[in-house]
Amino acid sequence: MNKTQTILLKNINSIVSANHQGLSTFNSSFLFLEDGVIKSFESQPADIEIDCNGKMITPGFIDAHTHPVFYDTRHKEFLLRMKGASYEEIAQNGGGIVSSREGVMNTPIEYLVEKIISRMDQFIRYGTTTIEAKSGYGLDLDNELKSLSCIDMVNKKHPIDLVATFMGAHAIPSEYKSNKKKYIDLICNNMIPAVAEQGIALYNDVFCEKNYFSLEETRKIVKTGKDFGLIPRLHVDEFEDIGGVELAIEMEAASVDHLMATSKESIKALAQNDVIATLLPGTTFFLGKDKYAPARQLIDSGASIALATDFNPGSSHLKNMSFIIILSLMKMNLSVEEAFIASTFNAAKSLQLEDSIGSIEIGKKADLIIWNIDSIGEIPYHFMDVPIQKVIKSGKIAFEA
Repeated sequence: MNKTQTILLKNINSIVSANHQGLSTFNSSFLFLEDGVIKSFESQPADIEIDCNGKMITPGFIDAHTHPVFYDTRHKEFLLRMKGASYEEIAQNGGGIVSSREGVMNTPIEYLVEKIISRMDQFIRYGTTTIEAKSGYGLDLDNELKSLSCIDMVNKKHPIDLVATFMGAHAIPSEYKSNKKKYIDLICNNMIPAVAEQGIALYNDVFCEKNYFSLEETRKIVKTGKDFGLIPRLHVDEFEDIGGVELAIEMEAASVDHLMATSKESIKALAQNDVIATLLPGTTFFLGKDKYAPARQLIDSGASIALATDFNPGSSHLKNMSFIIILSLMKMNLSVEEAFIASTFNAAKSLQLEDSIGSIEIGKKADLIIWNIDSIGEIPYHFMDVPIQKVIKSGKIAFEA
């Protein structure tokens, strides 16, 4: 039988955490962990003692929207955008999502796994302890299953927890451009049943947007996924509001993501429902656009928001949640407290994991950042160097500066 491992964090200045009641700061000098779980805020004999040097502890960041399964970046598209080409124009000329497909198809799974592990090493040094990881660069049965297998293999090898999402409905592959219905039938009749049988993905995501998947096409894919036990989450209102928020509410999605083009009516609808609005300011920044998601209006209306990086090879090559926080302050008029809640507890809610992660509470998983600063107000000022002493994942040191 494995011996119980205990850890005592001592000499803590403050513990900052959010929960259903909002943000709290409490001044316990100790945090006692046992077998990866938070057990008490009192000093007790422990196998390992960690001196926090009189600094702050917070929960680890939760990045609730990423696309990490790809071989190489699309850096040339960034240069094209700097010369004036739009995301939509690049996609119509063979770039964008579909152009990342070849790397997934032609790269052996062990090499893809190595690439993803290297990316996770960077995520964790920025304080991220859980990410939602999507497929979506396979766009056929074998390569979507391959992508989800990569996520599962990395999840078993790396300290970061990866929550898998199937996203076969990310784009229309070139061989189906003239017969979109046939590809949607492939998703519904072949991919989703196989994904459910594989048992890795918890969620089913669709890019519900003009020139990608219409409302009716999205409804069909989401309904099929639900029939097979996959929880919906949707990309909506990135470029145009075509009614994706209302569809997400109708289909009981866990999250609606992007929302740069969302309407007042959609904001009002979100405020009256439990769907989390996951906002991705890094995408707007990386695409060189000025129109950010209406975070202030969403919060003021009563909607719950999460923040995420949208890490991907083309439109947001970012892994640093501290940078996402400063963008949300500068470009979306959030307070640092609101941004912190959105990056921890609300992000956990978007993954329906708030009972186990996202806050520092007795009985929850010990996913923690030991900072080298005194308050969350300092996080935006250090987004480049990220002053972290240690990251603890499931009660074990996963990164040490």
